[in-house]
Amino acid sequence: MDEEPQETAIKDSVGNVLCDGDTVTIVKDLKVKGQAQSIKVGTKVRNIRLVEGFDGHDIDCKVDGFGPMHLKSSVVKKV
Repeated sequence: MDEEPQETAIKDSVGNVLCDGDTVTIVKDLKVKGQAQSIKVGTKVRNIRLVEGFDGHDIDCKVDGFGPMHLKSSVVKKV
């Protein structure tokens, strides 16, 4: 029997399954290296891309005012 490896679904902080192109909001303040300010709670992030995570960062996106970055799915909530 050929069993295909099952992909694990990437879920947000409340358990919703995330997909490419979803819009999410940040659920806690995030400090950004090299920036004086942090990403605030409630910041909307549009058009996320799910990627093979390194160190738990499994979302690739652009955050307005901060540019491209990687986020952990545990700090976002699907809109």
